[in-house]
Amino acid sequence: MNSNLQALRFSPWQLMPFIVLLSMFTAFCNSEKEPEYPTPPQTPEWAVNATIYEVNLRQFSEEGTFAAFAEHLPRLRDMGVDILWLMPIHPIGEKERKGTLGSYYSVYDYLDVNPEFGTKEDFRELVRQIHDHGMYVILDWVANHTSWDAVWTETHPELYETDEEGNFIIPPGTDWTDVIQLDFSNPDTHRKMHEALEYWVREFDIDGYRCDVADMVPTEFWNEARYRLDGIKPVFMLAEAETPEHHIHAFEMSYAWETHHHMNQLAAGEITLSDFEQHLEENRDRFPDFAYRMQFTSNHDENSWNGTVFERLGEGVEAFAVLAATIPGMPLVYNGQEAAMDKRLAFFEKDPIEWGDFPMLDFYTRLLQLNRQNRALFNGIHGGPLNRLGTTADDRVFAFYREKDGDRVVVLLNLTDQPASFELATAEASGSYTDLFRDIEVVLGDAESFNFAPWEYAVFHTGM
Repeated sequence: MNSNLQALRFSPWQLMPFIVLLSMFTAFCNSEKEPEYPTPPQTPEWAVNATIYEVNLRQFSEEGTFAAFAEHLPRLRDMGVDILWLMPIHPIGEKERKGTLGSYYSVYDYLDVNPEFGTKEDFRELVRQIHDHGMYVILDWVANHTSWDAVWTETHPELYETDEEGNFIIPPGTDWTDVIQLDFSNPDTHRKMHEALEYWVREFDIDGYRCDVADMVPTEFWNEARYRLDGIKPVFMLAEAETPEHHIHAFEMSYAWETHHHMNQLAAGEITLSDFEQHLEENRDRFPDFAYRMQFTSNHDENSWNGTVFERLGEGVEAFAVLAATIPGMPLVYNGQEAAMDKRLAFFEKDPIEWGDFPMLDFYTRLLQLNRQNRALFNGIHGGPLNRLGTTADDRVFAFYREKDGDRVVVLLNLTDQPASFELATAEASGSYTDLFRDIEVVLGDAESFNFAPWEYAVFHTGM
């Protein structure tokens, strides 16, 4: 043996310190650093004064396509819409399908689009046009379950929950017989779903997600999803849930479901204005002050399953729309509301919206533009708190003001089917305003008298 090589020989004990150091260095390099989730999530600046509009592509037009919907973008922009929430665009499963066309929420392939709507390139073009119109787009995402015949049932069956015999199961506690439950105790389910979520942000430049039944999926999954998506671009996340902890790391906005149900009960005479005010106070205290809450009088679930706004709210439709657009939160308009849509859209069949001459377009335009421009109504901590104004008819009239950075909005609502003659019992509202719906200047003094018809309302504002 070469004498030089002989001199370089080491005993195992001499090499041990180097082996230990090398092992520690390798472990450090291969370990995944625990992510530090920001609190609250880093909300995009464009969402501070945003409004939102829900799009049911199947029913939006006779064609039911991406291209046909794109023709409405100028109208929606002018109406004051900022965020377009598209109901699920993915292919729908055929096995155990409900109805002729199936549910949008029975996803066959997370990485493809429903051919009824068009192609991936058609969708890419729609996103481009939405951005060109100064708006943003979020996709409806169904993380909890897939269709029975989804791609993953063949390629990754281990991602699903099964019964004792190894059969797929529907989501426990539901009657959703057209879908099967994914297994979120499996880390691979998290990984595959995160990759799918990232795909649409990275490849199609979408701006976030509305997350279906977010409470049925672990919060940790959403925290990690938000962290990964923000690594691509700042996104906006809406939870179909009403869970305060969702706002800590994952979601800007959650559904104000309880407030919506209280509105329905108030319209039906089942609760009092005092009950409603107490609810607003309790609901406010449950959530962090930076949380956005989505306020609405309708959405796809309410419209299809519980009734149109005219069925549920009767002649109070406009009054409750004003309420939803002026209490703290981001106002949602469901497609067709600007056309005074008075039918329940079929969920599993083709049933296009009848647009007519848009009788409520001006009404919603005024409300949404007020939300966009008056800082008192901005979202979360960017807007002003609700301050109840006393009246001489507090059992019928819900009066309040909100104020922020010199902007103010005063709202008077008769939320009953009876006339209301009343005075504002406080000087807090005194000042000069513009009447939102009459376009006239109004001066409120220390004691103003009003005579409101059933369900009559008034909105006075400064700043626009």
